[in-house]
Amino acid sequence: MKVINSSALEFKGNLLTLMVLHLFESDTEIIAEQLAEKISKAPSFFQHAPIVIDLQAVRKNKLDLADIVSLLRTYGLIPVAVRGGSPLQDKIAFSLNLGRLAEKKNDRQPINLLEPKKPAKPPISSTTKIITQPVRSGQQVAALNGDLIVLSSVSQGAEILAHRHIHIYGPLRGRALAGINGDNEARIFCQDLKAELLSIAGHYKVNEDIPAGLMDKPVQVYLDEESLKILPLFS
Repeated sequence: MKVINSSALEFKGNLLTLMVLHLFESDTEIIAEQLAEKISKAPSFFQHAPIVIDLQAVRKNKLDLADIVSLLRTYGLIPVAVRGGSPLQDKIAFSLNLGRLAEKKNDRQPINLLEPKKPAKPPISSTTKIITQPVRSGQQVAALNGDLIVLSSVSQGAEILAHRHIHIYGPLRGRALAGINGDNEARIFCQDLKAELLSIAGHYKVNEDIPAGLMDKPVQVYLDEESLKILPLFS
């Protein structure tokens, strides 16, 4: 008999950033057109990205889910699950080897590829997390109950997230997501903007959407009527 002295596996809960594709239209041609436009702005960002398909708005529509999944895979996205679908849509999803995520009222709103929904304002927390070392490529640092302060750099391929504000005192080359629980009053303050992606409460801009005149400059990022604004930190 083989004796196992240590555990071979372990399940752990973890904070993972997943893109959510909210479908508001069941016409595959329209979806394909808008998807191509979005991905053309930052193809490397979407490449091999896991994605959840939200079917809430089209759960009563006739939808060719297999075509949607195939379309996403054509662009290099990796569909992993659906949520908010009808029982029939869920059954089709299972046949396509997709999981099902339950819809929760307190779900954090990840990045939306299409129109972002207006998030609810969460309670404000005073907890602040301070990072003194560089955030390396592939690392994810999160402040789930307040602000995040990074006193060093954030490398390309790294990701920082905060319930409220984010302050970066070194170059920001990776991704910064503030207001991850839906706080649309959150802001990002950055001393040297080189970001792959900026996001506040699910509204985002990728590198190609950031005005060239603001790159390599100190900036602040905030929401103004659901539009992401980037302005010089010092006028």
